[in-house]
Amino acid sequence: MSPTTLGPVEPHSHDPAAEVVDLCRDLIRMDTSNYGDDSGPGERKAAEYVATLLDEVGISSEMIETTPGRTSVVARWGGSTGDGLLIHGHLDVVPAEASDWTYDPFAAEIADGYLWGRGAVDMKDFDAMLLSVVRARARAGRVPERPIALCFTADEEAGGHKGAEVVVRDRPDLLDDCTEAIGEVGGFTTTVRGKRIYLIEAAEKGMAWMRLTARGTAGHGSMINRDNAVTELAAAVARIGQYTWPVRLTPAMEVLLASVGEIAGQPVTPENAESLVEEFESSTRMLGAVIRNTANPTMLGAGYKVNVIPTDATAHVDGRFLPGYEDEFFATLDQLLGPHVQREFISHQQPWESPTSGDLMSAIFRSILAEDPDAIVAPYLMSGGTDAKHFGKLGMTAYGFAPLRLPADLDFGALFHGVDERVPVDALEFGARVFDRFLDEI
Repeated sequence: MSPTTLGPVEPHSHDPAAEVVDLCRDLIRMDTSNYGDDSGPGERKAAEYVATLLDEVGISSEMIETTPGRTSVVARWGGSTGDGLLIHGHLDVVPAEASDWTYDPFAAEIADGYLWGRGAVDMKDFDAMLLSVVRARARAGRVPERPIALCFTADEEAGGHKGAEVVVRDRPDLLDDCTEAIGEVGGFTTTVRGKRIYLIEAAEKGMAWMRLTARGTAGHGSMINRDNAVTELAAAVARIGQYTWPVRLTPAMEVLLASVGEIAGQPVTPENAESLVEEFESSTRMLGAVIRNTANPTMLGAGYKVNVIPTDATAHVDGRFLPGYEDEFFATLDQLLGPHVQREFISHQQPWESPTSGDLMSAIFRSILAEDPDAIVAPYLMSGGTDAKHFGKLGMTAYGFAPLRLPADLDFGALFHGVDERVPVDALEFGARVFDRFLDEI
């Protein structure tokens, strides 16, 4: 392990944050919207840009394309001491409607201290941090001793089936020495009673994107019909949407809430977990979803004419289940659905959970505290999904670590897939410095 640079500047000095803002702006201006099919622009342009940036500092890469335009980039870097470390980010973003935004979502405007645009936090910010750090270190000859795989994927926003899943399935040789992985969503700050806490993703909910179907008897809308598919489906959807799932504490959340309990003077129990989550202020909505399973109806569809009762009615549900609670999730869901509504998977991915301590986690802690010594660093469980689900199939221990020091009043969770997505410019530069220290610590 190389020493962290905390003292005098070494001979081959470098500025890890020198180009992070410009790189992030360039990436945001490349529209890589993922509509869940192949109708969008794809990631090819961004992938070529990443490959060019790496090639400029002597790092060769390989582009992996599934369908035309859906492109991931993998490169190898670093030394040969120890097991490999995968560092990954995705190049696609969710769509954005420009008329809803303060600034054009693909213009990458800088205003009020923020860089605005789709992907600013999910996750072209981390792509830019990683590229800025790697390029600065490569130019200064500061190559980590540990072997590193750099992976920039397609299709994460639709489950990674045309990105990380393809890399894992078709080109595992590019990652065969990697035992650990670093990616999104972690290293950002939240505030509890004035105390800054950096949340490191150490676990992730499983994903169950489902299509629900009810079938009944078609008929005239003016007549009595006791076998109405719309009625059956609507009742099931209402039961799911109104159900309150019980609190379940996983190891990562027990550690995090214990840290909050020390600040708030409360012990951690399932009974007071929700009150401790409330202490997170702007992050309460995000963290409130990781102490229980969730299932949210998101789409409804039925019929073709107001006076015709249709045969079929459909709905879509975004289900997320905690590590260790998948069986409970589906047993409860099936009770809520009832016997006349069938479910099928659009995407079914397992949760994952990594140790809340260890060498890699210690390296993360040290790199953050070197830049922000008065802060607290703690693991947490993430409600959404990342490519770590796919890389975990190769046996990697995974963490989310894309460091950002944020204003206490910023509702960071609301920016993911939201209108007016933005990242503080100084947070980007801070993140690059922290990640640079991290590469010295590994």
